[in-house]
Amino acid sequence: MLFCPLCANMLLLESASDGRVNNQSQFYCSTCAYVFRINNKVTTKVPLLRKQVDSDVFGGDEAWLQAEQCEAECGKCHHKRANFMEIQVDTIDEPKTSYFKCIKCSFLWSKKKDTL
Repeated sequence: MLFCPLCANMLLLESASDGRVNNQSQFYCSTCAYVFRINNKVTTKVPLLRKQVDSDVFGGDEAWLQAEQCEAECGKCHHKRANFMEIQVDTIDEPKTSYFKCIKCSFLWSKKKDTL
């Protein structure tokens, strides 16, 4: 996505196949008169960085030290014990969600608790 350097609005693409007289594609601003003619192929790759679960949402490392332990297999290292917390993240009529943290490798995962 490109933005207008004059008014900061998103630039729109007018391709050569849209009936342009000079058969040249361009980016243009629909708010002001800014035009950026495309002379060469334009390619921009931006890697998507996935956000990992942040333990601070659960109160940080100290909260996990106070959490109860249970038998639960880690999906990463297959260790058999984990700390866990139950938190109501959805509406009250939805079941609580259990969050687990592996004691060995600190991998985090969650599981919805079955309704009774």
